[in-house]
Amino acid sequence: MKDKQMLARDSFSGKWGFRLACIGSAVGMGNIWMFPYRLGQLGGAAFLIPYLLWVILLGHTGLIGEMTLGRSMESGTLGAFAKATEFRGKGARPGTLLAIIPVLGGLALALGYSVVVGWILKFLFGSLSGSALAAADSAAYFGQTASAFGSVGWHLLGLAITFGVMVLGIQAGIEKMNKVMIPLFYVMFLILAVRIFTLPGADSGYRYLLVPDWSALLKPQTWVYSLGQAFFSLSLAGTGTVVYGSYLKKDQDIPRSARTIALFDTLAALLAAFVIVPAVFAYGLDPASGPPLMFITMPTVFRQMPGGGVFMAIFFLAVLFAALTSLVNLFETPVEALQTFFHLSRAKAVGIIAAVSVVVGVCIEGIVSPWMDVCSIYLCPLGALLAGVMLFWVCGSKYAREMASEGASRPLPRWFEPAGRYVFCGVTLLVLILGIAWGGIG
Repeated sequence: MKDKQMLARDSFSGKWGFRLACIGSAVGMGNIWMFPYRLGQLGGAAFLIPYLLWVILLGHTGLIGEMTLGRSMESGTLGAFAKATEFRGKGARPGTLLAIIPVLGGLALALGYSVVVGWILKFLFGSLSGSALAAADSAAYFGQTASAFGSVGWHLLGLAITFGVMVLGIQAGIEKMNKVMIPLFYVMFLILAVRIFTLPGADSGYRYLLVPDWSALLKPQTWVYSLGQAFFSLSLAGTGTVVYGSYLKKDQDIPRSARTIALFDTLAALLAAFVIVPAVFAYGLDPASGPPLMFITMPTVFRQMPGGGVFMAIFFLAVLFAALTSLVNLFETPVEALQTFFHLSRAKAVGIIAAVSVVVGVCIEGIVSPWMDVCSIYLCPLGALLAGVMLFWVCGSKYAREMASEGASRPLPRWFEPAGRYVFCGVTLLVLILGIAWGGIG
C-alpha cells in the first residue's frame, strides 16, 4: 500500500511551479497588513537592515531545512516526522505524536485565516457594487463584517474556492492557481503604486519609509519585531513548506529556490508598503493604525480618492490572491496528513477537511483575533522548532546538508550544519519564548 501511495504521489511540474507555490504561501497578510506600518513605525529604512539580516539567516537555514525535510522523507509533516524518528531507530510513533502539534496548528491557523478571506471577499464585492464606498463609516462597515456570523456567506465562498482548487491536485490545482494569481498580485500592486505616486501629499509617506531613523537600531524591539516579521513572512511553521517540499522532485535546486522565495516575498512586502503608507499620508491618516490599516484606513483612503472604487477593487482583488494562495498552503498540510495516515483519496481528504472547516470556522467567526494570536504566538514557532529538531538533530545536520545539496548547482557549504542545528533552532526557540513573554512579536 505504501509503495502504491509513493508511485501515485503528485508533484510540481518544475522549479517555477514549486517556487511560485511557495511564494504564494509566503506572500500573505503579514506582507500587506503588518509590514507597512512596522517599517514606518520602527525606523523606516533602518528597519530594513535587521529585517533583511533575519530573512537571509532564516532563508538559508529554516526555509531550506523545511523544504529538505519534506523532499527527503517524501512526505508532509506527519509522515516526515514519523520517518525521521524511524530513521534513528526510535520507531515511527514518537514522530507521529509530535507531528500532531504542527498539523493541528496549521489547521487551526487555516480556520482563522479563512474567516479573514471572507472579509476580503466582502470588501472586494463591496467595492465592485459600491456598498463599501457608500458606507458612512469604514469602522462601522468593518465592525459589521467582522462580528459573529457577520460574513458567513463570504466565508463559505472563500472555503469553496479554496477546496475547489485543492481537490484538483498539485499540478492541476495548486500549481496552476499560483501561476496565475502570484504574477497578477505583483502587477496589480504595481498599478496601485503608480496611482498612489500621483497623489498630492504622498511624498510624506515616501519620506516616512525611506528616511532612516538610525536610533531605532539601538532599540531591542526593532530587532525583535523584525525577527517576528521575517519569521512569519517566510511561512516557517513546520507545515506548509514541508508539505510543498514533499512534492518537489529530486533534481530541483532547493537552496536556489529558497533564495528566490525569500527575495520575492521581501519584494511583495516592500511593494505593499510603498502603496499603503504613501496613500495613508496623502489623506492625513495614521500609518501606524495597526490591524485596522487594511479594512478601515485603506477603504477611507479609497473613498476620498478620484476613481477610488476601481482602485479599491484592484487592491482587494490583489489581497484576495495573496490570501487564497496562503490559505491553500495552510490546508494542504492536514489534507496530505489524512492521505498519508489513512491512505484516503485526495477528494475524500479534502472533503473531510472542508467539513471540519465549515463547522469550526463558522463557530470561531466572533473570536478570530484571539484564535489567530494563539496560533501565531505558540503553535507556529513550536511547529517550526519541532521541524528543525527533526531534521538537524534527529536526522542529523550532515544528513540535512547532503539532502539539501541534492539537485543543487553546488553543494551547501559546511557552515550550513551548525547554522541549522544551533542558529536556526536557537532563533526559533527565541521566537517562541519572546512570543510567550511579550504576547506576540509578529
